Amino acid sequence: MNLYERYADEIAELIRSGMLRPGDRLSSVRAASAARGLSRTTIFEAYYLLETRGLIEARPRSGYYVKGDPAKAGLEAPDDSKPNGKAKFVDIGQLVFELVGSLSRREFVPLGSAFLSPTLCPLTRLAAHLGTEMRDFDPWRLVEDLAPGNESLRRHIVLRYAMDGMVVAPTEVVLTNGAMEGLNLSLQAVTKPGDMVVVESPTFYAALQALDRLRLRALEVATSPTWGIDIDALSEALKCQRVAACWLMTNFQNPLGSLMPDDRKKALVALLAEHEIPLIEDDVYAELYFGAKKPLPAKALDSKGLVIHCGSFSKCLAPGYRVGWVAGGRFAGKIEQMRLMYTLSPAIPSEAAIAAYLDRGGYDRHLRRLRAALTRYLAIAMEAVQTHFPPGTRVSVPQGGYLLWLELPESVDTIKLHALARERCISLAPGPLFFTDHRARHCLRLNYGHAGDPRFASAMQTVGQLATALTTTCAMNETTATA
Repeated sequence: MNLYERYADEIAELIRSGMLRPGDRLSSVRAASAARGLSRTTIFEAYYLLETRGLIEARPRSGYYVKGDPAKAGLEAPDDSKPNGKAKFVDIGQLVFELVGSLSRREFVPLGSAFLSPTLCPLTRLAAHLGTEMRDFDPWRLVEDLAPGNESLRRHIVLRYAMDGMVVAPTEVVLTNGAMEGLNLSLQAVTKPGDMVVVESPTFYAALQALDRLRLRALEVATSPTWGIDIDALSEALKCQRVAACWLMTNFQNPLGSLMPDDRKKALVALLAEHEIPLIEDDVYAELYFGAKKPLPAKALDSKGLVIHCGSFSKCLAPGYRVGWVAGGRFAGKIEQMRLMYTLSPAIPSEAAIAAYLDRGGYDRHLRRLRAALTRYLAIAMEAVQTHFPPGTRVSVPQGGYLLWLELPESVDTIKLHALARERCISLAPGPLFFTDHRARHCLRLNYGHAGDPRFASAMQTVGQLATALTTTCAMNETTATA
């Protein structure tokens, strides 16, 4: 750990313990440098790191001050889920189409989107690399790169695994048309129709769509908005159910935002290894962490090749370029074979543009800026929920990503709320999208990755007011009914 990281961690602990409170002013850079015997550059870097974590803020001509902690904003976390423990076939496609299929137009404020604001990504630079790469492109690479994918990009992915202390062979990496293709191919590689697949409760609706399409049964397992899937509940399920695979998000789960601690990841990998069950790990938000260190995936703890790790550049660098990958473990060969059968190759120009961008450096600098922006956006969204949403609203406080999970008063039907918001050109993602039985009608997933949009604050206020109005209407109806 570097000196600036150690100093930042010391200040962070003082904030967490309450010794430093919101509004307190930190020592000036000059004073802290003299008191600690550290260079001013080290102090600056520590303060910048604390800013990216959302713990302090710089005020012009005044200094650095402790910010309010979103986790202590007076909003409770949502309850842990309590699924019934029964596997079932999924029927989600029509509901997804009806609720989110037509809300991608730019006039909508995309609170229900699963994508980051493209304004946060270096799309102009990527486009320039795309033009340059295609102008100088060797035509034979159109054939040579078909099967394995862009060699330079695969090398960069392997190197980034190595930077995280993970040894992944280049032959294990399969490039795909976005993470969703990788996840779908991985699922097909380890299951057959009728098999049972463990998912979190709630889980991303695209995972449910994949199970629906392949006629697989979903087994929801209790999941915490803070810690992720309940390992004990999973263990009990595996004792009495024959499970073919697990599809989980260990880092910044969609929609809950939960982050599974390392000890739980270790227990998860050990449990699945004991039962010889593959884990399909959807890790598309891994680079969007708010802490000092990137959380490792469960893949890092796998010694049997049972963890299939799926990543993507869509969530943090190039939305729309559709470049993802799979580190397939013992299943890599089968996954690549299936990709050749279905799509032959990912988009070679997109791969070449991203590889060129990574070649020239700047990716990690972009990620630091992106994480800092999302930290600010989280604070904006949490303040809006606290200010405008009805009393009793509960909300997750993610440590990364850009999604909030809200549990509204039970009188709020988020399907109705979605319809009302849609009339005002605001998209939402109602809770029923994320469960096999379409329950949790009072829950909602919100995307705060667009908080830089000038319309965001007004849209959040509008949704909060609509939700409050629904609680009032319900209360009035109950009063009338009992009169």
